[in-house]
Amino acid sequence: MPRVVRFHQIGGPDVLQIEDLPLQQPKENELRLKVEALGLNRAEARFRAGLYVEKPVFPARLGYEAAGIVDAVGPNVTEFKIGDRVSTIPSLSQSSYGVYGESAVVPVQAVVRYPPSFSAVEGAAVWMRFLTAWGGLIHHGKLSAGQTALITAASSSVGLAAIELASLAGARSIAVTRTSAKKQALLDFGATYAIASAEEDLPAAVSKYTDGKGANVIFDPIAGKFIEVLAQAAAPGGQIIIYGSLSLEPTPFPSASAIPKGLTVRGYTLFGIISDPPLRAEAVKYIYDQLEQGKLKPKIDRSFLLTQIADAHRYLESNQQIGKVVVVVD
Repeated sequence: MPRVVRFHQIGGPDVLQIEDLPLQQPKENELRLKVEALGLNRAEARFRAGLYVEKPVFPARLGYEAAGIVDAVGPNVTEFKIGDRVSTIPSLSQSSYGVYGESAVVPVQAVVRYPPSFSAVEGAAVWMRFLTAWGGLIHHGKLSAGQTALITAASSSVGLAAIELASLAGARSIAVTRTSAKKQALLDFGATYAIASAEEDLPAAVSKYTDGKGANVIFDPIAGKFIEVLAQAAAPGGQIIIYGSLSLEPTPFPSASAIPKGLTVRGYTLFGIISDPPLRAEAVKYIYDQLEQGKLKPKIDRSFLLTQIADAHRYLESNQQIGKVVVVVD
């Protein structure tokens, strides 16, 4: 029987348990993976803690991103065959599916191929980060050459992906991190500038780096009262794209800056991209092509073993990482 990760109550990382369960058979429009690696995401930690948009149904599985080998297909599945090396994109409901474990049954629409030169660890570290950043900066933000993107929580896997995509678009990136400890690493990764928001005047620094123009697109997963500071740093006619609420605070509308500057404040979720088949196909093709050409690369911060899943979640929530936290299914 395969080992899978489940939890029976909301709480911290220690609620995650490894259990032996019967091998599940895929149903219509589903396939089964022999999982080789998992990519961890904040959404999963929030789901585990009962803070996500979906609520767990116990006993609950979890997990959006896995890379592995197809070992069974259900009726009507023609796109993939047994033996294919694939990964999953975050287009499934965690209350219905979960990929943490040695085996996972997933809907076929959540499955894509990754470049054959990639390892399973790299394949598990691609889609959440690049799809989220592409949807926010490129599709909604319309970021273009010569513009400036302000990227908060920049050392996260999505933040790093946003830095890469901004560069490919010919735009400047200003990476925002809380303290100066990660500034040089962000600059080394490719950010044009870096700001430590707890140590510097963010609007003044953005003004300095943009010759007083401000940031055209602000990509932010923090929200809360911080949005008022971000609005001060925005260019006239700029966009603030909010894709998370890490602050856990109510988010006011920053009218003092938004009205005179004509700012757009947009709430954004990756599922809006994934649920639109033509848009999903466009995003996946763009990212796959850039990965295959070596223009985008998965940044792995640290790997854990499946038996260390609770430690991996603790590390994910410690904010120490610069890049993706990955679990290898040993």
